[in-house]
Amino acid sequence: MLDRTDCILSVSGLTKRFILSTPWIVRALSGRPPRTVHAVEDVSLTIRRGTTFALVGESGCGKSTIARCVAGILEPTAGTIAFMNRDVTGARGRAGREHRRHLQMIFQDPYASLNPRWRVERIVAEPIVTHDLLAGRRHIEARVAELLRLVGLSPADARKYPHQFSGGQRQRISIARALASEPAFIICDEPTSALDVSVQAQILNLMRRLQRQLGLTYLLISHNLAVVAHMANTIGVMYLGRLVECGDAERVFGHPLHPYTRMLLDAVPDLEMTGRRRQALGGEVPSPIAPPSGCTFHPRCPLANARCARERPQALPNGDVFVACHAVEEGRIEVPAAANAF
Repeated sequence: MLDRTDCILSVSGLTKRFILSTPWIVRALSGRPPRTVHAVEDVSLTIRRGTTFALVGESGCGKSTIARCVAGILEPTAGTIAFMNRDVTGARGRAGREHRRHLQMIFQDPYASLNPRWRVERIVAEPIVTHDLLAGRRHIEARVAELLRLVGLSPADARKYPHQFSGGQRQRISIARALASEPAFIICDEPTSALDVSVQAQILNLMRRLQRQLGLTYLLISHNLAVVAHMANTIGVMYLGRLVECGDAERVFGHPLHPYTRMLLDAVPDLEMTGRRRQALGGEVPSPIAPPSGCTFHPRCPLANARCARERPQALPNGDVFVACHAVEEGRIEVPAAANAF
């Protein structure tokens, strides 16, 4: 049982649906109700302090929607979010402001997430000023210089504009801004996908160093399984808004159970040319407007049967991993030996 003091974030039954907006006159004439996008459906997860929890899955599976609900950017349709032992579901006013101080985000595109009209000094100082953490220009300038050194930049860079930096340097500025409010938890939404491969490694190593040095907790959103393998302690695999497998990173990568997890790993190039048999991930992701009945993966799953098409699987423990799969529950899937692609 997880100690409450060890848990920094607990999400229970999180659901988020979006109503597709159409002109009322069109709905009135057609007699059709508004359509609903099922972005996230009944997701529950827990994140320990000082660890990295990674959400992986194909585009449109709901990873970023979960991140935005946790950050308070979106209000959940249903479910609860507890952060640092406090219910922050739909938090507003003073509670929402306190929540945002301790939880920050690093966004995907460092070219779009920084205001091009502001100098770096103002960008990094914004959280300090917003949350009234320091008073006096001299103290704020000293703190900005300290943060820039912390992420590997020079204090002199504070006088420059974002366009004067490379992509990797801009992401370092984004990290410095995220650290300015002294957060305990940082959401990293594809933090390296817009960067060159060589720069990606530098940013990831910086994030790991800062995590050890400052005791940070990360929620990492990524398509790149190599990045996840390098960073994550725990992995949640999502498909069409639902969490299908969740557990220790080494366990999920080394002994994947859910057919979708296996197919994701099989899509990673085998650089060692082991000759291990792989199964391609065929078909298309169904529309979240009209998701399939039962297990949403059953139209693409080679192990699907009538129960899979009819009944939604529940996330059940299998050792130290939770898996939502009828084939695993019924023993119809062979548990592999080490199948790590990395």
